[in-house]
Amino acid sequence: MKIVRIIARLNVGGPARHVAWLEAGLRASGVESLLVAGVVPPGEDDMGYFAERLGVKPHVIPEMSREVSPKDLVTVWKLYRLLLRERPDVVHTHTAKAGTVGRAAGMLYKWLVPSALLGRPRPCRFVHTYHGHIFHSYYGRWKTRFFLAVEQVLARLATDRIVVISPQQLEEIHGRFRVGRRGQFEVIPLGLDTRAFDEWPVRRHLLRQEWGARDEDVVVGIVGRLTEVKNHMLFLEAAALFKKRRAYEAEAEGLKPDGAGRVRFVVVGDGHLRAELEAHAWALGLADDVEFAGLRDDPENFYPAMDVVALTSRNEGTPLTLIEAMANARACVATAVGGVVDLLGGVAQEELRRPHPWQICERGIQVRPGDPEAFADALAHIVSDAALRHALGGRGRDYVGRHYSVERLVADVQRLYGRLAGADSAEAPSSALLKF
Repeated sequence: MKIVRIIARLNVGGPARHVAWLEAGLRASGVESLLVAGVVPPGEDDMGYFAERLGVKPHVIPEMSREVSPKDLVTVWKLYRLLLRERPDVVHTHTAKAGTVGRAAGMLYKWLVPSALLGRPRPCRFVHTYHGHIFHSYYGRWKTRFFLAVEQVLARLATDRIVVISPQQLEEIHGRFRVGRRGQFEVIPLGLDTRAFDEWPVRRHLLRQEWGARDEDVVVGIVGRLTEVKNHMLFLEAAALFKKRRAYEAEAEGLKPDGAGRVRFVVVGDGHLRAELEAHAWALGLADDVEFAGLRDDPENFYPAMDVVALTSRNEGTPLTLIEAMANARACVATAVGGVVDLLGGVAQEELRRPHPWQICERGIQVRPGDPEAFADALAHIVSDAALRHALGGRGRDYVGRHYSVERLVADVQRLYGRLAGADSAEAPSSALLKF
């Protein structure tokens, strides 16, 4: 079996790490696979080094970029020529741009062959993975509608299987946005190398001093690219509301605001909004409370240094940052978007009886999106309850260990490829003769 895997770019984020782990795991199990990627544009950080550490060196197509441009035609042509050379059994695309140009090139490869006139195209199967989606909170109304229409057409004409990474994402993409047929979908959760986090307790103190946090302080961190969809503005506004409320309560009780330990806020990540976010933090009076730690490549160190991991996104697939936080037994507070709902688990019965804009779930606290006051309330609750933080963190670590290993991911994807190969054999027992 031969696979060609295509991703738009190996920029900082979950998809880049996902395909690197998947490629390395499949190759180790004997699958021949080639990773194809575009170039990371200025203003974004490149994670190509992460793939190369795992022994995965991508084939780079410089014209493949995130935005729509005339270069997309060149990308399709180069991908088509590459497929002619590699002759894959499966073309597997990841992320929106790669899914568009990759499947377009794949259809050319499949049908531009003389035997297609007799109804016998090249035997190649197409798989697309949605790590998130761009059907809301990324672009304006008309651009979003255009992209949705493209995805609906590609799902119908150029895709054998659509992979989503959570049941909630399946409901959104197929149920709400009507992409694809139900029978096309496979739910395959993310997988990661959780062994890197096995000794998280001994690493807890490594970064806390650097961030100005004492043992008795509570560190609330947020991890991710500083872009609009991650909505760090909400995080800062919730932090400011939390700080004001805590100062008011301390004054009412005649206490110092930090008498029981300070609360520090840490932003891990970089992006084009950094200067704007730093200015906003200063304007909110958070200059002494928020640490912008920049991009870091040591999750095994910065997650243990946090007590609470926040996520304020407007749109998500299954965020790797929450999975890694849980692997480090960290308590999570996150907006209830996309696959976050599945990660955090069911809502406690007592919470269902008293609905409010935030709810305690089995493995974290979910908050109504776009509501800084609700987020501040949820932070206040988790900060004041160390026992709850410990319980949520423990359940999260157990859950991730059972469901999100890279070994499980590789096995799931191999089974998917095997079923597709079996379908090809059933439809065309002499399929090897049809390749030109």
